[in-house]
Amino acid sequence: MTDIRVPDTPPAESFTNPAAAVARLEELYSAATRHLCAGFSRTMRAGPPPGRIRAFYPEIRLTTSTFAQVDTRLSFGHVSAPGCYATTVTRPDLFRGYLTDQIGLLIRNHGQPVTIGPSTTPMPLHFAVAAQPDLVVPQDGAAGFTLRDVFDVPDLSTMDDDIVNGTHQPENGCGPLALFTAQRIDYSLARLAHYTATDPAHFQNFVLFTNYQFYVDEFESYARTALADPDSGYTSFVGPGNAEITDPADALPGGQKLPQMPSYHLKRPDGGGISLVNIGIGPSNAKTATDHIAVLRPHAWLMVGHCAGLRNSQRLGDFVLAHAYLREDHVLDDDLPVWTPIPALAEVQIALEQAVAHVTELDGYELKRIMRTGTVATIDNRNWELRDQSGPVKRLSQSRAIALDMESATIAANGYRFRVPYGTLLCVSDKPLHGELKLPGMASDFYTTQVTRHLRIGIRAMETLRTMPLERLHSRKLRSFDEPAFL
Repeated sequence: MTDIRVPDTPPAESFTNPAAAVARLEELYSAATRHLCAGFSRTMRAGPPPGRIRAFYPEIRLTTSTFAQVDTRLSFGHVSAPGCYATTVTRPDLFRGYLTDQIGLLIRNHGQPVTIGPSTTPMPLHFAVAAQPDLVVPQDGAAGFTLRDVFDVPDLSTMDDDIVNGTHQPENGCGPLALFTAQRIDYSLARLAHYTATDPAHFQNFVLFTNYQFYVDEFESYARTALADPDSGYTSFVGPGNAEITDPADALPGGQKLPQMPSYHLKRPDGGGISLVNIGIGPSNAKTATDHIAVLRPHAWLMVGHCAGLRNSQRLGDFVLAHAYLREDHVLDDDLPVWTPIPALAEVQIALEQAVAHVTELDGYELKRIMRTGTVATIDNRNWELRDQSGPVKRLSQSRAIALDMESATIAANGYRFRVPYGTLLCVSDKPLHGELKLPGMASDFYTTQVTRHLRIGIRAMETLRTMPLERLHSRKLRSFDEPAFL
């Protein structure tokens, strides 16, 4: 029998104090990563041992024999039926506040303790060393021995989206407590650092997506103004490469090559700040970004970008508040059927409309002069105007679409899929059906006059959403029949 070396860890134990439960999760996780990192360093120095070196993710488990009597307005924090529920956990240091809140709700709503102990899911070496910059796992074949003979490596069978997609089959009769397994989270944390060039710890609970660098420049300007105001609540600003400033006069390091999706973070101590991600152009980028940011469990994400206006009555610079989406992006068809409705979320819609009114100083019927509410079509072909007009134009008209872009429906649909409140406020930058193509001269004037107002509206909406109770913001419209307890 193969010798397996595992860390010494305390046995599974029940907890009624959520802070103590999270402390035990951190203890177990730390012991596991230390064991794997030490074993890896020793193996690279002295060669492979005769057996395997293994450690396991920690686990939260709840067993209840009764139905919970909870506030029916609450869409999370409880399981729907008696039984056994569990989830593996990674990076409890990063998710400390989240885990404490979710475990506390479980204990309070069910009157039962949670059990904390090692799971049966091995921790891949690659994820264990992720926080150790001096340790790099070599490519297969480069270490002089077969890595997977000694250590566990990432396993795609436990990194899927079956839970969020509603296709998960419980193992051993135990249902999921959370939407993501530990390995799936670790995978996304690694991808986030790669694509955005900032550590996931910098991400805030309110995320703005944009498709133009102009918004990034304006966001940095706003951040410096906020840092200069001691009453703003914002404490630092972070850019790619984890460059962080607290003084508005400090410069962010320049000259570095930007990542594929540079992200910037205006931080608050409670994580209630705002992150801005420039996802560039296209639904594939939009899906990639939201696939990974979703594991951080943000409280809302919004798209603030440019679009083609489809109505002759629209003018360049007008705003479009999406209340429905025509999905022709295709990147989510295998995960979320196209017949699935993507509902507008009242709390987000109201926050956006109020933000437009505040920034533009228009209200009521006068607001309609610069903002239209309607269907936004998202397409995967940037040069759709060059196709036979009878096809796409007919569909756009039948759908009552008023704007077209390449990201908004993807971001909204993934928000729906991942139970993250979502919204869209676009700005009309061209009208291709009416002969107003986006050309350099027009674009320069548009960007100069509109980007500042548009970004300020997005920020204002996020600051409004931040004041809402989570029970109200995380709508039941985003929860299915048999949901995991964790938000």
